Amino acid sequence: MSFHSPKEIAAIAVQAGVAKSRAPLAYLWVLGIVAGAFIALGFMLDLHIMAKLPPEWGSFGTFLGAAVFPVGLILTILAGGELLTGNMMSLPMAWFARQISFISLVRNWFWVTLANFIGSIMIAWFFGHFLGMTEGAFLAKTVATAHAKISADFMHAFVSAIGCNWLVSLAVWLAYSSKDVAGKILAIWFPIMAFVLLGFQHVVANMFVIPAAIFAGQATWSEYMTNFPPVFLGNAVGGGIFVAAVYFIAYRPIVRPADI
Repeated sequence: MSFHSPKEIAAIAVQAGVAKSRAPLAYLWVLGIVAGAFIALGFMLDLHIMAKLPPEWGSFGTFLGAAVFPVGLILTILAGGELLTGNMMSLPMAWFARQISFISLVRNWFWVTLANFIGSIMIAWFFGHFLGMTEGAFLAKTVATAHAKISADFMHAFVSAIGCNWLVSLAVWLAYSSKDVAGKILAIWFPIMAFVLLGFQHVVANMFVIPAAIFAGQATWSEYMTNFPPVFLGNAVGGGIFVAAVYFIAYRPIVRPADI
């Protein structure tokens, strides 16, 4: 078959979590920065599509913007990258399977968070601010999107973030199921497009769009730091509980030492 069964995916996710927990720091830094940049580029495409469409297109313009956003995760999965939100599913799977320690999970999340932030903010500064790709004709859409994120209170941001990483982690889960490139792209595309259309909060995407508004003088770092904790925690619940815990309980993947 050209795809893995759900039970096989669970074992693959455990193996991925173990491998990520053992990755050297240089690996996490390089691929974490790259993944943050990829997600930022996908978001920038989304903003450019929506900003250039006539207002009367309404929700269809939002759909077109959401349709290009998945490029970021496609690049991360196929070209290689360490993305925090995907790791919020794979490392808990390995932890539930007793294959890694909780300290290893925290270590990975900590360094990947920092690396994703650096990659995202580099795109926000150099492409968004310096080249003006989130300002000028695109500023209104950038600011409106950023303010929609930072205006949410803690619980609304938290619950929104759960929905986001439920879908993002399912996209990664489905990508594990496919054995060919086309299948992986399709598996990623639809859940990511859905989370963008629904307006859910993604901690790494916010690392790009909110700083882009800050560099334009339309938001503050204090507002960003208020948004970060609930979105981080909600994403962790979405990936670690709604996907990893659910499928670990359902399939109880058994991974032999020789498989890791």
